[in-house]
Amino acid sequence: MPAEPELHAILGMVRSGSAVTRPELLRRSGLGRTLVNQRIAQLEASGLVEEGELAPSTGGRAPRRLRFRAEAGLVLGAELEARSMTVGITDLAGEPLEHRSLEWDVLAGPEETLRTLRHLADELLHSPPAAGRQLWAAGVGLPAPVEFRSGTPIAPPIMPGWDGFPVRDRVADNLGIPVWVDNEVNLLALGELRAGAARGTDDLVYVKLGTGIGAGLISQGRLHRGSQGCAGDVGHVRVVDDPGVACLCGKRGCLEAVAGGGALIRRAAADVEEGKGSPYLAKLMEGGRALRVADIVQAAEAGDLAAVDYVIGAGRHIGMGLAAVVNFFNPSLVIIGGPLAVAGDRLIAAIKEEVFHRSLALATRELTIGQSQLGAVGGMRGAAFMAIDELFRPAFLETWLAVGTPVGMRAP
Repeated sequence: MPAEPELHAILGMVRSGSAVTRPELLRRSGLGRTLVNQRIAQLEASGLVEEGELAPSTGGRAPRRLRFRAEAGLVLGAELEARSMTVGITDLAGEPLEHRSLEWDVLAGPEETLRTLRHLADELLHSPPAAGRQLWAAGVGLPAPVEFRSGTPIAPPIMPGWDGFPVRDRVADNLGIPVWVDNEVNLLALGELRAGAARGTDDLVYVKLGTGIGAGLISQGRLHRGSQGCAGDVGHVRVVDDPGVACLCGKRGCLEAVAGGGALIRRAAADVEEGKGSPYLAKLMEGGRALRVADIVQAAEAGDLAAVDYVIGAGRHIGMGLAAVVNFFNPSLVIIGGPLAVAGDRLIAAIKEEVFHRSLALATRELTIGQSQLGAVGGMRGAAFMAIDELFRPAFLETWLAVGTPVGMRAP
């Protein structure tokens, strides 16, 4: 059963809710009644669409609503961060059903990390929400530049041992389904666009402030990856001229090297060792305990002056880097997320001050800068949305619909 363009168009309208009755589909598609009815019959036979309750009559016999059967399959979404992992399952509309999170260090390497991902996936697929359903696709987000076409991390600064590792192929082998892999910040942006603070926004930048710094770009309602998949890597924009500020990428003066969570931790720990730092953090470090970004945020919230200085200084540098992005890209919304974003008003105020001071008046006239709504599950949800988008692209839809489901297939 080939997935003709008309079939994809009709499925898209039913999925989005823009047309959910036969008369609506006739009007919106411009297709003939016989062809629309044939395509609806195909979609019903495939299990993707079913008839529901009666819609209000507009004259004559009331039509029945058509419903996209989001429960027909499951999608796995996974976000791997530098120090944690979140894996969840959704339906085919991206609605979350269950998820698992755990502390995890990507320095454990790709083999052990992907084994752990598989273990969490197995747990989820045996959970009550997954009962009687089949996993159809998966999306994975990595804290690294990713070549989207191959699903491969390329020279990741904070992931030694991952360079060139075939993540997409390995996860596909483990799960037996099509898999797509992307930079996690792209997926955070996609998650906010579909289900969070950016709904209804066409042009936005999502900035993640964690161990490193990265951005995801949405242009005219679509994720912008760039030609090689590394668009939005703002953490490696040069913001200081000090040759002593070395970044893990091998360059000097990068934003990430002065304002990323890792940089703040190193600065805070060095200040404590020199006896001039934060009393709050010094107490935490007693006994050799390593600092975390959350510790600096909590110290700032408690009013610790050194920690407040770290947060405000980071915000100013981030604002400097973002001003260039705002002038160049002209988004209507900038979303700040990640562990450091929990620092809240002080951080956002410092970012806003620099962005509005350094950007063109026209570029900031309708600009909003705010915090993420989805929090810790944003990347997982974005990963699922990515997989759903790719699953229903016309060419791939044609491939798997001909055999029933995408199970056992590879991503194109």
